[in-house]
Amino acid sequence: MRIGFFSAKPYDKTSFISANAALEGLPKHELIFFEAALTAQTCGLADDIEAVCVFVNDQIDAHLLRCLAGRGVKVVALRCAGFNNVDLAAARALGISVVRVPAYSPYAVAEHTLALILTLNRHTHRAYNRVREGNFALNGLLGFDLNGKTVGIMGTGRIGAVFARIMHGFGCVLLACDQIENSECIQLGVRYVDQDTLLQQSDIISLHCPLTPQTHHVINASKIALMKRGVMLINTGRGALIDTGAVIAGLKSGHIGALGLDVYEQEEGLFFEDHSSDIIQDDVLERLLTFPNVLITAHQGFFTREAMTAIAETTLSNLSQIEQNLACPNAL
Repeated sequence: MRIGFFSAKPYDKTSFISANAALEGLPKHELIFFEAALTAQTCGLADDIEAVCVFVNDQIDAHLLRCLAGRGVKVVALRCAGFNNVDLAAARALGISVVRVPAYSPYAVAEHTLALILTLNRHTHRAYNRVREGNFALNGLLGFDLNGKTVGIMGTGRIGAVFARIMHGFGCVLLACDQIENSECIQLGVRYVDQDTLLQQSDIISLHCPLTPQTHHVINASKIALMKRGVMLINTGRGALIDTGAVIAGLKSGHIGALGLDVYEQEEGLFFEDHSSDIIQDDVLERLLTFPNVLITAHQGFFTREAMTAIAETTLSNLSQIEQNLACPNAL
């Protein structure tokens, strides 16, 4: 199959070329890489391409799908788990298959969540810079023991369950809310409660739920008001799970004591690119960056060798199954 990769970075090219070469008993795919995102303006690059492979910030709306269909594209392959950026109804109507990677490495994101928590709590990012400048003072670096703290986990799918195991190892009290209770979490001693109870009782709240109409801005002003004063809030799920304006108000008032983000609602066009020589026009993001108790990483939670390998292998397997008219378990 002839596949066009959009929003492709050097690490994407490396992992997919390696995975394609390792295909056993299956025809190799023809891989074409484009640095540009897939938009209505770049859709012309998809001429003579059977499948497009896109990432989280490529917005595949109905208009773009019609452009792709007109060029003979039959498959949209998401090299990620989330699919809120694709108009699935329009794809079905046009006869375009959509496949995704539902699981690559839940450990990658769960471990990155822990990294954000530990860094915010023990101020290691600030301590690193201080020591390099010859400042060995400890003032302002006071943290707390994770042991015994209550951690609220919103969403206990694969990533949330791994995160629960990690925090259980630290001796934390674990609360969770999810429509479906995870038996693995229950065996760890996780207590499922309603969302408001979780918000009221947790010292640390970590978001691992998918972005749906029901979870859009699930953290808003009224929900923040329920939280403990000084709560630590972590989001490694999707940016739009939180109302950023409400979170900024919570930081200014001191109600939110620390904020860790690996995702941002308006990250499209910013994350995954080098803007170090640019004047960033996003005033909300720039305001967040002024807080000493805010730590932002650029959607790198998934970014491990193991995860990149799994993403490439699963994506190519999905496309091989579609090409051979086989049932693909990762089709949407």
